[in-house]
Amino acid sequence: MKKILDLIGKELKTAFEAAGYDTSYAKAVLSNRPDLCEYQCNGAMAAAKAYHKKPIDIAQDVVAKAADSPVFSEITAVMPGFINMKLDGQWLASYMNGMASAEKLGLEEPEKKETVIVDYGGANVAKPLHVGHLRAAIIGESVKRMGRFLGHHVIGDVHLGDWGLQMGLIIEELRDRQPELPYFDEGFQGEYPSEPPFTISELEDIYPCASAKSKVDEAFRERAQTATLKLQNGYAPYRAIWNHIMNVSLADLKKNYANLNVHFDLWKGESDAQPYIPGLIQDLIDKGLAYESQGALVVDIAEETDTKELPPCIVRKSDGAALYATSDLATIVEREQDFKPDKYIYVVDKRQELHFTQVFRVAKKAGIVDKDRDMIFLGFGTMNGKDGKPFKTREGGVMRLETLIREIDDAVFDRIMENRTVSEEEARETAKIVGLSALKYGDLSNQASKDYVFDIDRFISFEGNTGPYILYTIVRIKSILAKYGDLGADAQILPAVTEAEKALQLEIAKYNEVLETSYAETAPHKICQYIYDLSNACNRFYHDTKILAEENEEQKKSWLALIRLAKDVLETCIDLLGFEAPERM
Repeated sequence: MKKILDLIGKELKTAFEAAGYDTSYAKAVLSNRPDLCEYQCNGAMAAAKAYHKKPIDIAQDVVAKAADSPVFSEITAVMPGFINMKLDGQWLASYMNGMASAEKLGLEEPEKKETVIVDYGGANVAKPLHVGHLRAAIIGESVKRMGRFLGHHVIGDVHLGDWGLQMGLIIEELRDRQPELPYFDEGFQGEYPSEPPFTISELEDIYPCASAKSKVDEAFRERAQTATLKLQNGYAPYRAIWNHIMNVSLADLKKNYANLNVHFDLWKGESDAQPYIPGLIQDLIDKGLAYESQGALVVDIAEETDTKELPPCIVRKSDGAALYATSDLATIVEREQDFKPDKYIYVVDKRQELHFTQVFRVAKKAGIVDKDRDMIFLGFGTMNGKDGKPFKTREGGVMRLETLIREIDDAVFDRIMENRTVSEEEARETAKIVGLSALKYGDLSNQASKDYVFDIDRFISFEGNTGPYILYTIVRIKSILAKYGDLGADAQILPAVTEAEKALQLEIAKYNEVLETSYAETAPHKICQYIYDLSNACNRFYHDTKILAEENEEQKKSWLALIRLAKDVLETCIDLLGFEAPERM
């Protein structure tokens, strides 16, 4: 189905052309004065200069040609030259019925289906997920789901931190704790154990201890650096330990991401990019892009249009070691080889913007990707506590993500039990569903680049702009539909008879426009704003209309079909945000 703005625009183009004006001025937008009209066109204002006429004269000419259109119940020219429109009730009802019967509720297939890599997650192995990992995971998951629902081939890659000094630190700390392990016996000839020499809890204790030790014990740090080098050069005993670290960490990471309803297609890491680094470096040298500066190998990325000075990208340190930029560039080489994506979207802390500016520019300069390739940096802000500082535990530490999820679930459970109408077991299950909506919506309803305050009390509220409020609206509609019974697929939505009913229809009609815009702008917060407005429209209609008490059966079925469509739109949207609604609350 065409977007409703496109259909209105088509009618306006016919009228502009019939009145003798260029159709490029025939653009419809939502009214910024909903008390006066539903849609408006400001094209006459822009056309006035080109045609040397008063805007109001042009607007009146267009309105005269559109007067008989079946799309509008009212179209008027208003000083100084606005064209105000209200939609015809019969035509709008027909659009609603079209949505209700169409696949994906009438969402159009994209003209060109793209292959898109969404790089999000960015967790480090051997470390637990904490609140700092939350935003990348849920924003990236939503962007991936949006693109996929629109019809694109979207691939989500967690891009793990699984290489570098942290591995050497773990290996040497393990040696100090368990020197009898065969990995540290140079004379060992057999196969290394298949069972890991640590649990996830032990592993998560090993790394911080090793990291702290390396800051005060220079000899230990040097041992760790040597171990890292040996690992990267393929030393079998350390590769065996690394495999244990990966297996134990991945099992735990997958479990924790699953608790967030976040799922990746690829579990690649920095280690996967390592084989591509030598060729990458040589290519940069051969093309005359990389040169030596103070012992390091760098590539200039500055462009004439830059408004501020941008430093060169270092691709190899003076000691010969690769950096994050090298690894990220090598990862792009690998992705080009494996997928040849049309677009890249990186969901990362906004403080890394310079790093990715450097990486993207080197990739294009070196011809790793085409110069016109879309490489989007979706930088997100910080999740702060009520004090305005980065969110911490009561003790001042960084909170584990599973702890945060548990606290929200417990808070929702307590809220549900205040008005207990369900068993404790059902309340626990419902609390998990509602708690996840509170967590995700609380984050996603903010523009990604903005910092925001994480407030559990506000996020779990069943009133206001919150996830639980959206779910409550869906559950209320489910309850009404269940009371009626089987409505049937052929129930037709009739023209609105009240203002609240038409307002609901108009809100529903924005659906495919919102979804396309939200993905194009990588802006999940726009879906949140839409479903909040739609929920408000649903609840106003519910309060103004005695649906089940209506004696006219055709009218009753029309209203039920309308709220069923609203429910379907809401459920589609929350799935794109990464959560679902329970059957009851």
